[in-house]
Amino acid sequence: MTLETSEREFTARFAAFAADGTLYPQREGSPLLEFASGGRVLYLFDRSGPYAALPGPGRVVVHGVLDPQGTAPAPGGPEALSVVGVSGVEGVGRVLAVMPGTLVVQARLPLVLGSFGPLPEVAAGGWLAFRTLPPLHGFLAP
Repeated sequence: MTLETSEREFTARFAAFAADGTLYPQREGSPLLEFASGGRVLYLFDRSGPYAALPGPGRVVVHGVLDPQGTAPAPGGPEALSVVGVSGVEGVGRVLAVMPGTLVVQARLPLVLGSFGPLPEVAAGGWLAFRTLPPLHGFLAP
């Protein structure tokens, strides 16, 4: 199973769920985007290519792969998001959309969360406690 067919296709498919925030300057040769959104600073593997991200306000599709050991339906909010390690997150959020192999969750910012295994049984509008496997990926959105 693949979670994306190309960077452009993935970005176009999930652009409506891009997070608004601030992009910081990248170090020369670094594959990581530093992106502040929802009161958190995330380090995202840059999927849009070197030099595509300009410092300042930006929209980024934040994509992570769910860790099945740390993911399950939750009884409710509030939204929570914590950074784990260099490029992972865990939290609780409201499910915005359910698609084959993917959940979109609002947890301080929208997150597109894919899975290589079965998704937890949760419907749009429900709540999910989750943890991602590193690294998070970032796709610049128009």
